[in-house]
Parts: sequence; structure tokens; C-alpha cells
Amino acid sequence: MNDTNRDVLSHTMRPKLNKLFRMQWEPAQDAHVLLYPEGMVKLNQSAAEILKRCDGTRDVAALIADLESTFNATGIAPEVEAFIAHAIERGWLEPSA
Repeated sequence: MNDTNRDVLSHTMRPKLNKLFRMQWEPAQDAHVLLYPEGMVKLNQSAAEILKRCDGTRDVAALIADLESTFNATGIAPEVEAFIAHAIERGWLEPSA
């Protein structure tokens, strides 16, 4: 994650899916996808699990803790933070109001 992303992302931010996007399971793709007016983004399982939790009610720290608990994993914070920062840059996520 570069310095600009660190400035944008804080552990108290509550990310949520941008209203221009809709996430859903797509049987034809055998994956979760992000749908938007211009197309579709196929998500891998990790990305889908992170985005499912970005509902504007949990901050980044709680989201990471939930993922670590659910998947019995530790030390995933850097990867989760990098993905969230990437999703913000792409416009998929935004801070909740």
C-alpha cells in the first residue's frame, strides 16, 4: 500500500459498497461479481469475503477481526487493507456517511 492509500484508509473508516455497484453470486461465472452500468468484475473468493463485510456498519479493524475469526487466520491485515485501498481507488468502495 502506498502512502496515498495509507492517508485514505484508516482503521476507523467504515467502508461500504458504492451505490453504482451491486455484488451478487453469478452461477455462470461460478463466482461473486460486481455489477455496474458499464460491465462486470469477477471477484475471487477473498475479495468477495472482504466486500461482503463492507456494509458501512463495521470499521476496517472490526472487518479484519471478523475475517481472522471466521477463517481462523492471523496476520491478514496488510492484504485486507491493500484490497480495501484498491477498491476505494477503483470506486467500488466509499466511506459510509
